[in-house]
Amino acid sequence: MTTTTQFVSITPLAAEEVKKLVAAEEKPGIGLRLGVKGGGCSGLSYDLDFTPQEKGDTVVDSDGFQIFMDAKSLIYLKGMQLDYQAGLQGKGFVFVNPNAKSTCGCGESFSLT
Repeated sequence: MTTTTQFVSITPLAAEEVKKLVAAEEKPGIGLRLGVKGGGCSGLSYDLDFTPQEKGDTVVDSDGFQIFMDAKSLIYLKGMQLDYQAGLQGKGFVFVNPNAKSTCGCGESFSLT
């Protein structure tokens, strides 16, 4: 089952990995920050971090942790799915973004045109 919100969806594998990583940080009040920043080979790149909530964040409760997104990133992330691929050939966190018109080979950057 995928945890779904009106903004992003998180697959069960990704949710389990996020919970492990948040617990390993051992910092109360932190959550997963999903963001977008300029850069990468396609123009925009995804930014993942574990931070406390900041003023103006959209906060989504997701399966035992919180997701924080700033208003500028939310425009690019709406409808995105965060997955996790483990194993020998696994890539780690994988972004499936219906807003992206093109992505680079590594899947960590995208463009809207």
